[in-house]
Amino acid sequence: MKIVVLAGGLSTERDVSLATGSMVSAALRRKGHKALLLDVYMGYGKAGDDLTNIFEAASKSAVQISGVPETAPDLAKVKAMREDQSDCFFGPNVITLCQMADIVFLALHGENGEDGRIQAAFDLFGIRYTGSNYLSSAIAMNKRLSKHFFAEHNIPTPQGISMKKTERIKNFSETKLSLPCIVKPCCGGSSVGISIIHTPQEYEAALNEAFCLEDEVILEEYIKGREFSVAVILSKALPVIEIAPLEGFYDYKNKYKAGSTIETCPANLPSDIAEQIQHYAVAAAKALGLDTYCRVDFMLSEQGQIFCLEANTLPGMTPTSLLPQEARAIGIEFEDLCERLIQISLQNYQ
Repeated sequence: MKIVVLAGGLSTERDVSLATGSMVSAALRRKGHKALLLDVYMGYGKAGDDLTNIFEAASKSAVQISGVPETAPDLAKVKAMREDQSDCFFGPNVITLCQMADIVFLALHGENGEDGRIQAAFDLFGIRYTGSNYLSSAIAMNKRLSKHFFAEHNIPTPQGISMKKTERIKNFSETKLSLPCIVKPCCGGSSVGISIIHTPQEYEAALNEAFCLEDEVILEEYIKGREFSVAVILSKALPVIEIAPLEGFYDYKNKYKAGSTIETCPANLPSDIAEQIQHYAVAAAKALGLDTYCRVDFMLSEQGQIFCLEANTLPGMTPTSLLPQEARAIGIEFEDLCERLIQISLQNYQ
């Protein structure tokens, strides 16, 4: 098949997305597909270029990747690199190339990629893509909406509140939450902008950091315990994976710096607890309408309570990412996983 692997973009997870896209496109080429890695923001060439044989030379036109840095990218510098300096999110020839492909593998993470906007645009352009539809993607990306859906379907989730920048609560005591507390952007990913506050004095700085990224933030109770994740493919849960940072919590640095986190799959859990987490993962995917694949994150408190944190509609897809590790635990290698995600997504168009 002719496949565009769409990555990059302008979210704080741009570098992670490019790493995912590079790995996925290479894997699909090894499976015999003509996979073109494309940066959705930078595009390819210039408007009016001859694209006739672009998929035949896909490997030569791939985006160059240098790994995931320990800090999120400077998006102002990224914008300055674009040659045509257009305000359009889609770079030159992106829509045309995606229309030429049999399907687009969405290797995007974060804003625009996971929030349903690109999915909605592709629906209008008649472009087929991997993953869930625009509405489910939008709901899952918004942590405030997700928590409402979890509560409606009896899926335990940490207690919390949301706050708009224009309705900022200046004093922590007025939030009626206890310390320690989590402060995080409502729609962010890769733990960018997340703070754990232990004192009222840390509250203002945490809000400032989160509000620099978005106009809405979530404050929720801090769950002390162990962190887990479960991938769900076609309403079936994969094995539970445990995530144990050597220092601090599972922030951006610990997610992408080699050797900073111990990941164990299958997780060392009593079978009844593992099965309950898997049950909630499937229930969360169903509640949000995520009908192809996703990954759902959990905390297990020191008292043995399970809490669903959020769902990721386009989880990381490097061989060492969580979803591929879970798939490998049941005998599905990375190349086969990439191809399988395409096949189940194509079923939505039959």
